[in-house]
Amino acid sequence: MLLVQFTNEGGARRVAALDGDVLRVLDGVSTTYELAQRAIVHLKGLAEMAQAAIGATTESYEAVAKAGRILPPLDHADPAHCYVTGTGLTHLGSADARDAMHRKIGGDVESLSDSMKMFRLGVEGGKPAEGQRGVQPEWFYKGDGSIVAATGQALSMPEFSLDGGEEPEIAGLYVIGEDGQPYRLGYAIGNEFSDHVTERQNYLYLAHSKLRNCGLGPALRVGELPQHIDGVSRILGKDGAVRWQKTFVSGEQNMSHTIANLEYHHFKYGLFCRPGDVHIHFFGTATLSFADGISVQPGETFEVEAPAFGPALRNPLRVQESRYQKVNQL
Repeated sequence: MLLVQFTNEGGARRVAALDGDVLRVLDGVSTTYELAQRAIVHLKGLAEMAQAAIGATTESYEAVAKAGRILPPLDHADPAHCYVTGTGLTHLGSADARDAMHRKIGGDVESLSDSMKMFRLGVEGGKPAEGQRGVQPEWFYKGDGSIVAATGQALSMPEFSLDGGEEPEIAGLYVIGEDGQPYRLGYAIGNEFSDHVTERQNYLYLAHSKLRNCGLGPALRVGELPQHIDGVSRILGKDGAVRWQKTFVSGEQNMSHTIANLEYHHFKYGLFCRPGDVHIHFFGTATLSFADGISVQPGETFEVEAPAFGPALRNPLRVQESRYQKVNQL
């Protein structure tokens, strides 16, 4: 099942099950968050709750998207209660890239860079037996709910950025129940937009490079993530023509960590188990236009598409004016 959040022509929020181009609006709930909270209270699956709530009202997804009324598939009324985080060095990539990476990390561990040491740790210990704990992944913080852009909305590159590049990824979407336990609603495609030039200067700049917008959705895929996901990442020029395109793969079959291991190492911290909070957690990628020498320009558009997740995610790039404010002494 695919769930989409949007606003109707009157501006009211709605959540719907997506069936082809048809949005079948759910009765009795206006947000994915509200639906999830009800599912937690009643100890029912999200798909079961959504199916039972489908009413007679329908809208055209294409018309809603064209009008700019699609919302992120999960959010919180208070953006400060939504954490956006992620993990890196988790994906093996294509078969050729995988073989090359294994050759690269196969020698003396002391000769490897810190990033390659981290990747090697994941390959060797990121998929523990059920009930056991694997190695920790690379982890980063992106921001709160205010940085999340729905399809059609711009990704803003701060004026001090050295680069604004896409990262086509799968994100896990979670709500923390009143019992302090995380509940996974499902997954969505995303663009974990980053500053790769800054990061490449020194890996300790990773934290700076990740404090950016991200694109998410448009649909939430309810249920388990398929073992193999095929997708395509594109850069569209200002004229709408494809300037760069490459396939990407995800799912545990193409990863060095299990989803369960990545989730454990995120939610093991009490800070991330606060009742009522929302978490959007990116799982990483092995495909970047930056790696092919592409520098995306303002006015161009990122497109991330994977058939398992319904419609494509599209976000134009723009430059954001400086928001720096002088610190005042009280």
